[in-house]
Amino acid sequence: MSFLRAARTSLRTPILARTYAEQASASSALKLSLVLPHDTVYQSQDVLQVNISAVAGDMGILANHVPTIESLKPGVLEVIEANASESKKWFVSGGFANVHPNNTLTINAVEAYPLDAFSPEAIRSGLAEAQRVAAGSGDEATKAEAAVEVEVLEALQAAIRP
Repeated sequence: MSFLRAARTSLRTPILARTYAEQASASSALKLSLVLPHDTVYQSQDVLQVNISAVAGDMGILANHVPTIESLKPGVLEVIEANASESKKWFVSGGFANVHPNNTLTINAVEAYPLDAFSPEAIRSGLAEAQRVAAGSGDEATKAEAAVEVEVLEALQAAIRP
């Protein structure tokens, strides 16, 4: 009996898992690279926190975050810089966020624009037009494009509300 117990104990493997961000030391910072096809907004710049809209849910990323790859959905990308009193916010239409084990976050976005670059009136009229086309009797490709436009404009409208 003791042989079986010893054998069973030796077969157990420890489960190693990281679940939450560990407390970052004062010297460690999150290095952010925000890259667009036509521009580099941040290039390995030290930041305090980045909040993203991922398909799996909204998340805040700090230094020492669990390594992960997240698909971005249309929504707000907020960057809180270590020495800034206000955060910087962009609207991102989609892309990927890669959290690396070495306190590096790389965000590859299709498009990103500052939130203050959008007009609420233009969003409302664009949304109404996209909804009309999506519900119309056009071909499937046109309706699919309009449905994507509706999703993006609804997320944008929600992002600029006070």
